[in-house]
Amino acid sequence: MKSVLVVLSSFVILVSSFAAGRPPNLIWIMADDLGYGDLGCYGQKVILTPHLDRMAREGMRFTQFYAGATVCAPSRSVLMTGQHQGRTPVRGNAGADNPTAQALKGHDVTVAKVVQQAGYRTALIGKWGLGDAGPADTGLPRKQGFDYFFGYLNQHHAHNHFPDFLWRNETRVALPNVITPVGDTGAGYAADGLLYADDLFADAALTFVTQHQDRPFFLYWSMVIPHANNERNRDLKDGAHAPDYGPYAGKDWPAQDKGQAAMITRMDSYVGRLMEHLRLLGLEKNTLVIFTSDNGPHNESSHNLARFQPSGPFTGIKRSLTDGGIRVPFIAWWPGTVKPGIATVHVGYFGDWMATAAELAGAKTPGDVDSVSFAPTLRGKTGDQKRHEFLYWEFHEGGFKQAALYQGRWKGIRSGNPDATVVLYDLKNDVAEQTNVAAQHPEIAEKIGAYLKTARKASPDWEPRWQPQKKRK
Repeated sequence: MKSVLVVLSSFVILVSSFAAGRPPNLIWIMADDLGYGDLGCYGQKVILTPHLDRMAREGMRFTQFYAGATVCAPSRSVLMTGQHQGRTPVRGNAGADNPTAQALKGHDVTVAKVVQQAGYRTALIGKWGLGDAGPADTGLPRKQGFDYFFGYLNQHHAHNHFPDFLWRNETRVALPNVITPVGDTGAGYAADGLLYADDLFADAALTFVTQHQDRPFFLYWSMVIPHANNERNRDLKDGAHAPDYGPYAGKDWPAQDKGQAAMITRMDSYVGRLMEHLRLLGLEKNTLVIFTSDNGPHNESSHNLARFQPSGPFTGIKRSLTDGGIRVPFIAWWPGTVKPGIATVHVGYFGDWMATAAELAGAKTPGDVDSVSFAPTLRGKTGDQKRHEFLYWEFHEGGFKQAALYQGRWKGIRSGNPDATVVLYDLKNDVAEQTNVAAQHPEIAEKIGAYLKTARKASPDWEPRWQPQKKRK
């Protein structure tokens, strides 16, 4: 037994020594509909997240980092392209009505393509949402820079945590779960089975790391958890979007709340498994791990928001352009490079991953992007850190809305046509965005209003409509 331990120790030392001479591995872990306040390290008092809390203690916690959008598809498009929501190809959740509008095209340059060309092995595990089999196949992951894909292509398919199939590359992989239509119209379904998709994704993520430890890799681990199983909740009202209720089984809570808390704690355990796996393989000092969420939290029940306060101190949830809908937890872990226990006020957003990953991979950042590398912040070189003058978001459901953050402090929101009044908030003194200060700072409101008129590039798939639209599901 002693000789086995000596050999293993020698192997870990050899791997660590070899890794020191190559660019870092990159892992981006993204939860689905996880709020800023859903983690203990961001103020959560009820839900248990010990592994992510440890990750924050050992790494860097960003307190003003933003998703690419307030709903999933455009947020992921911003992440992949490094272009803000007014310029990225996918700017909303198009759904089944227009799948090609929710698909990246062959000419789009993704962060996966950039690091792949720099010699990285690349994998997407989990939810994609930017392309599908059929007319939208230009957006299939392996056409967008990923060597390997396992998960859901279609975001509506991902509403079911117990699917009867998943995709491996371009092949449907059957699962033993059973899907049963329910409801008067058959529009909903119940899903019963032994295989929980995110459990499979966690196993696949660890397998990919093991198989590619000998060369730089980029793993985009896009969890579905803790997104609700919408159809099952709507029709059966049993909160069965979690395999079990874990430590919350005995709580006197609605099923949806127990399920939501259980999913977040389960998600936390996945992250803990990955961190331990990196340590076991001796890869932790040459691997940057990012953990975040694709947008703000969803309201899972009438009690959820009050009990968990998932938006933390901010106003709004998913589909809001106030910070509760777009400011997300963001933790960076890279032992030996990122100093432990740091809380940074650097203002960034998903589009910055393009420039950051390119810099760390030794690749050239593509032109025509809205991306600022936050690598200097990770390395503690804050004097070298560049900053955005503006960040931009828009939202197409229920009537067009725009928002811009100016100089990391002033948030302007406009609803309706380009001549509508800008509502202005001072996030430095009003993080909850309760007081419109446009009258007190007309020059700031005017500057943001002018920017909003020119920030977006025209797109035939995403033309603003001033009248309220039918809300998409």
